[in-house]
Amino acid sequence: MSVPIIREPAALRAMTAGWRRAGEAIGVVPTMGALHDGHLSLVAAAKQRADRVIVTIFVNPKQFNNPDDLKNYPRTEEEDARKLERFGVDAIWAPEGDIMYPPGFSTNVSVAGLTDVLCGAYRPGHFDGVATVVTKLFRQTAADFAFFGEKDFQQLQVVRRLSRDLDLGVEVVGCPTIREIDGLAMSSRNLLLSDRARVKAPRLHEVMEEIAAGLAAGRPMPELVPPALLALEKADFLKVDYLELRSCNTLALLESPREPARLFAAAYLAGVRLIDNIDIPVRG
Repeated sequence: MSVPIIREPAALRAMTAGWRRAGEAIGVVPTMGALHDGHLSLVAAAKQRADRVIVTIFVNPKQFNNPDDLKNYPRTEEEDARKLERFGVDAIWAPEGDIMYPPGFSTNVSVAGLTDVLCGAYRPGHFDGVATVVTKLFRQTAADFAFFGEKDFQQLQVVRRLSRDLDLGVEVVGCPTIREIDGLAMSSRNLLLSDRARVKAPRLHEVMEEIAAGLAAGRPMPELVPPALLALEKADFLKVDYLELRSCNTLALLESPREPARLFAAAYLAGVRLIDNIDIPVRG
């Protein structure tokens, strides 16, 4: 059975109002399409937790800094819909741009404190775009639960803070990163990698695991980063935006995992920006 694709707010409101009257909990999985097994793991989690599940597909222009990046972002709506059929998803919310941002749209949602580091430092305005569209998606879908992957851990923390601070009443559920068999974190951007680059891409995760082993042995980050950067350069990662250990809760920079921490990386391979993060156990 095909999944209904809804593009008009009135139709979505009518659908969710019926579910609300029936006392059914609504889960939403926000995506920009080009669905892979990582997205589908979020859908599976939503199906376990909620009575009704909406998957949103909207390539949000407000979270792109580079117009070429927006233009080249993969758009595979028909294939995405086929993938969602086997999960029994109740609806796909796929609005056009002028529905989400009508003429004269002038409201911006900003989350301070968590957005000026990591990707926020290299993509000005990116998380404002994320926060604005997520606020709208939460309201449009009348969600009780929202499911986000830990692969975009900074985004997950921003959305959690947003929902809490604005009393949106949405429980934000974080789900584990899903990886390819060679360790590469699944991402829609992986579709942009050439065959040659795809072979080299798992080196990012391997280098991060090597750093994690060093931290577990008691070595500090300043000692571990230079050889890691050299290893990435040898694998043709010619630009590294960051390779940092940070607090899970505050995203404050750390030299050692003296509190719950994650190792974050963002690096370019053949012009494609790859990001990843891994959990680092507390030591000492």
